[in-house]
Amino acid sequence: MHTLILGGTTEGRRLAELLAGAPGLRVTSSLAGRVAGPRLPVGEVRVGGFGGVPGLTEWLRTHHVDVLIDATHPFAEKISFHAAEAAADAHVPLLALRRPGWVPGAGDDWHLAESLPEAARLLPRLGQRIFLTTGRLGLAAFAGPASAGLWFLSRSVDPPEPGTPVPALMELLLSRGPFALDDERELLRSHRIEVLVTKDSGGAATAPKLAAAREAGLPVVVVRRPPVPPGVREVSSPEEAAGALRGL
Repeated sequence: MHTLILGGTTEGRRLAELLAGAPGLRVTSSLAGRVAGPRLPVGEVRVGGFGGVPGLTEWLRTHHVDVLIDATHPFAEKISFHAAEAAADAHVPLLALRRPGWVPGAGDDWHLAESLPEAARLLPRLGQRIFLTTGRLGLAAFAGPASAGLWFLSRSVDPPEPGTPVPALMELLLSRGPFALDDERELLRSHRIEVLVTKDSGGAATAPKLAAAREAGLPVVVVRRPPVPPGVREVSSPEEAAGALRGL
């Protein structure tokens, strides 16, 4: 049985590890190739896009894929919907692996937004010095008039592409998680951060920033994650995905 994992996440790598060496099972992990020097999963790996729904459908058919697992980032909405269409077209079962989202706790001051532009509109009334952790691909949302006069510390794995609109007042911090709580505390203190902006990515690797913001009494703008395509079965852990795959 051939399983294609659309990965690039901690959960995708863990699933490939769990499935490695299983009798009668061939596993291919696919990475989008948007990050320089990605962490590679064990086993067979392909890097790059498929060419939209038609390309993914053809790949599923040509490579005789029996099961497709969408273990992409919770905010990789486009590929998730492409996966749902392609799986339906190729008559391949589809499973979505999504880590649970974060939940506010006692002492949290969360401000929910449906999109990055909405998050940008919330900022002027919350503070002037912003710690932006939404990734390089979303910087343009904070480059408009709503962000005029605000200062941003933007943390991402890779720098933005040349020509990408970015906030006028921005310091770029290139770093890859996981991040320690003490380091997050010091970052907020040394940069005099007043507001944290994050996507509801979930997971433990980047959660310490939320704890540091809570301790400092800072407001946090949290962008809600998009839904899984309708009709797609969803699991919350690599172990659950491996169990579901055995059932399929």
